[in-house]
Amino acid sequence: MAVSGGFTPKVLLAVLNFARPAVLDEHYRREYSSLMATEQKKRKLTDEELRECAALNAIYKAKKKELGVTQEKIAIEGLKATTQSAASHYLTGKNALNMEAARVFARYLKVRIDEFSPRLHGEWVRKSAAAIGFDLSGAANVKETAQPYRDDKEYPLISWVAAGSWQEACDNFHPGDADTWLSSDIDAGECGYWLEVKGPSMQPVFTPGMRILVRAENFDLVSGKFYVARLESTGETTFKQYLRDGGASYLQPLNSAFPIIPITDDVRIIGRVVDVKMPASLL
Repeated sequence: MAVSGGFTPKVLLAVLNFARPAVLDEHYRREYSSLMATEQKKRKLTDEELRECAALNAIYKAKKKELGVTQEKIAIEGLKATTQSAASHYLTGKNALNMEAARVFARYLKVRIDEFSPRLHGEWVRKSAAAIGFDLSGAANVKETAQPYRDDKEYPLISWVAAGSWQEACDNFHPGDADTWLSSDIDAGECGYWLEVKGPSMQPVFTPGMRILVRAENFDLVSGKFYVARLESTGETTFKQYLRDGGASYLQPLNSAFPIIPITDDVRIIGRVVDVKMPASLL
């Protein structure tokens, strides 16, 4: 097989190795990475990994016409590869699926990761829990991770309806206006507040009754972290994981039975979750 002006992969690899990829243009850096991956000795996939690839391939074949997607589109747009074979190798079981590839396929095929890889879905849930200081590894119950000492501050427990317009109401809120105030050693700012988790959409990490502390101002958007958002068309306030992938942003429930919410002009992110408390019934 000849590439880039007739060079064979081995010759091109030798040239690129000598030239050092840091000084190459984008085209050759991509080709270098692709060829290096091809030249590496591939390990044999496990039975579980082969089942995952087969399940993903079946989903792809069933949905590609309906969704108008091709292997080339997924490979080049989603996987940022140079050829269609990057997608094909996952679908045919030549390469084992990893988290990044699984997220790309799930986004293009509009399915949940656990529909083809319960293994990677579980890995993703554990990483999501770790992002807020929880350790789910090897335990059925969530364990809180120790935090450095800070002076506690109390914040009000408010309703989900109130949270939708909290930034406007915060300055007029007084200690007697809330029945419950909860303390935290995490700084949630002057307008921080607690919400009580409702429903199963964020299980297994966040269960109904848990309280989440929200910073309502001066927060950054970080992929993988958790946020409260308002849907302007319905007035609904929701709590989800923020993810940015391939230039697109969306809100992801941890419970795969619930749909992903693409971030459009209808979605306004109104706070970042910075702390969490277990429900009293579990203590």
